[in-house]
Amino acid sequence: MAKNVCEVLLDILSDAGGRQIFGVVGDALNPFLEAMRGDDRFEWKGMRHEENAAYAAYAQSHLTGGIGICAGTVGPGALHLINGLYNAKREGAGVVAITGQIAHRERGTGYHQEVNLEKAFDDVCDYQAVVHTPDQMPRLAQIAVQRALINREVVRIELPMDVSEQKVPSLHQFHPLLKQPSTLIPPEDEVARAAQIINAGKKVALFAGVGCREAKDKVLALSQKLNAPLVHTLKGKDIFDYDDPNVVGMTGLIGNPGGYHAVRDCDVLVMLGTDFPYEWFLPEKAKIVQIDRSVENLGRRAPIASGLLGDVGATLDRLLPQIATNEDLSFADHQVKLCNKWLARQDKEASLERASEPLHPQLFAREISNQAAEDAVFAMDIGECTIWVARQTRMKGGRRMVGSFNHSSLGSGLPSALGAAALDPSREVWTFCGDGGFGMSMQDFVTAVRYDWPIKVIVFNNQTLGFVKMEMEVAGYAVNPKATDLVNPDFAEYAKVCGGDGVRVEHAADIKEAVAQAKASAKPFIIDAMVTPGELVMPPHVDTKMAWGFGMSKLKEGILLAKGDHAQWDNWVKELKAQR
Repeated sequence: MAKNVCEVLLDILSDAGGRQIFGVVGDALNPFLEAMRGDDRFEWKGMRHEENAAYAAYAQSHLTGGIGICAGTVGPGALHLINGLYNAKREGAGVVAITGQIAHRERGTGYHQEVNLEKAFDDVCDYQAVVHTPDQMPRLAQIAVQRALINREVVRIELPMDVSEQKVPSLHQFHPLLKQPSTLIPPEDEVARAAQIINAGKKVALFAGVGCREAKDKVLALSQKLNAPLVHTLKGKDIFDYDDPNVVGMTGLIGNPGGYHAVRDCDVLVMLGTDFPYEWFLPEKAKIVQIDRSVENLGRRAPIASGLLGDVGATLDRLLPQIATNEDLSFADHQVKLCNKWLARQDKEASLERASEPLHPQLFAREISNQAAEDAVFAMDIGECTIWVARQTRMKGGRRMVGSFNHSSLGSGLPSALGAAALDPSREVWTFCGDGGFGMSMQDFVTAVRYDWPIKVIVFNNQTLGFVKMEMEVAGYAVNPKATDLVNPDFAEYAKVCGGDGVRVEHAADIKEAVAQAKASAKPFIIDAMVTPGELVMPPHVDTKMAWGFGMSKLKEGILLAKGDHAQWDNWVKELKAQR
């Protein structure tokens, strides 16, 4: 019996490994939902907002390496997906967005909810399969899904209301999808030239990113052969750990002195699977060898002496035998000592003996890291909470991390956790959110309750947009409480009203028990962490511009205080108190 457009689409998605579809139903999606009825291959996960559905789909693609699927109906239902899809695009995830569309005869008439979705999605989607007639299936949908699966692209499939239930006349072009991408290997002469550059270096450093996920052992082998310090990006944090030989953590604004100086002070930098965007943290005089499977990344951030277009693992298979062993330990040992000194300082900052109130956020992040399962997923939002995950948590073992690393979209933490939890509800999932970010997506906490996903959410409740406040001060502006301050509910009580559980923590002595309670909970759980808004975060290196900006900020705040703006005095008191 002939299948209709939606039924054929489901066959294609199933062939690509798709199983769960996150979305908000609407009239244009009704035929698609009807096609899913009784189809045991799929699970519809109803969300409270389409943007959150896109974040959840991204998280699944990021964690599995396969596709994530989200859906929205016509007009606004489709448009709500866009920001979450931008996050997927920036993170290199393969996400299939399914949208409805009004019937063809109504287009161009200003019909109810009419939107030109092709134009609206043109920038975020690498490919759009607009199914105008049933005989365009399965070809258009297969092109879209194949690109999402192999090229790690964001694609959209549009199902007009007058087409989606029509029968597909022929499945002649239906074929199995390619499931695995090909391995990319650079030319031997280019590998040899890169080896010459590396072997000539006296102070070689490695800078590794998310492209090293399948090549960790080979990267570590290169580091040990060269006695080179190994720096990683934030996205590489769940690949490399401080327990690994020569690993000195991160550089950048939330990095540490060991990572910063390893990159800045080397004479040869080997960049492995990273498109680190902050060029002012890269060396100005060192020779750079870069390995990446995306040609557009080669030389994009800094001039390179050698660019190797290839997968990190396959390229290192050919590079390692050509690398001379370096017996000089001094450069790596110095960076490791700097890193260890910084780690000891982080230990002190996270000590539960620092019991001043409001509490220090580091205490919560460290205790979660201490108690979380060895294979836990850490979904983090954007803002100060990113710093606490980066500095106070460990990702050794099978832990994974998911977040809006490149798009930096506030509100992405909770829905990313939902996508992770849906994959395996028995796997421990922790969500690190600021109060600003959680407030943007908290409506979908009830989705975790609905599907019995026992996620654990910590909300760093400092009643302000803390990272924005820091950005103001570093840029030389006086803080603006009217813009950055927040009025929050009791998030623990909110969790209970939704059908989950939670606890508000105001005293350091209660932190361990609160984390243990969240860990043991069979319900979605919120820790409402009452933390100080005055915590100051120091980068690994303070340059003149940063110091000048912060100094000017304090001068302007003093002038405003003299004019009667007492909110400036309150800010000073909070910042001074937080340094205890």
